[in-house]
Amino acid sequence: MKIHALIFLAVAACTSCTRTTVTVTQSSPINGTWRMFAAKMIKGKDTTITFPVEGQEMIKILNNTHFAFFKHDLQHGKDSTKAVYDTGSGTYTLSGETYTEHLTYCNYREWEDKDFTFNLQVKEDTLIQKGIEKIEGLQVNQEIIEMYVRVP
Repeated sequence: MKIHALIFLAVAACTSCTRTTVTVTQSSPINGTWRMFAAKMIKGKDTTITFPVEGQEMIKILNNTHFAFFKHDLQHGKDSTKAVYDTGSGTYTLSGETYTEHLTYCNYREWEDKDFTFNLQVKEDTLIQKGIEKIEGLQVNQEIIEMYVRVP
């Protein structure tokens, strides 16, 4: 019976708590959902087309402060030789065309807590992200160019 009384007191105390509402006054022009339609990676003199990949889809979702990306196979993982699921998310800053992601969560755990700075351009319904991904401990040092179309 004492536990029930403590729970009641905790609930009653919360009714006098004030709620804080955060209002975002300005929406970023990059907010929304974007579907990747082309990507390439440049390492030294080698250029590799990394997307499109038959049977895969990738989207990026942006709000005023956070991003998330999801890539998966269109067979829902049923073909183990083609099963793919890559995902990551975190916060970002945008100053002019300088876009910096702080990758907080990633299925490639060694990439977490890293910052990546890109040039970002929006042309009508197309978003172009270009920059260097570099992680010294993993010997990652590559330029990426990704192109997305806005999902209506």
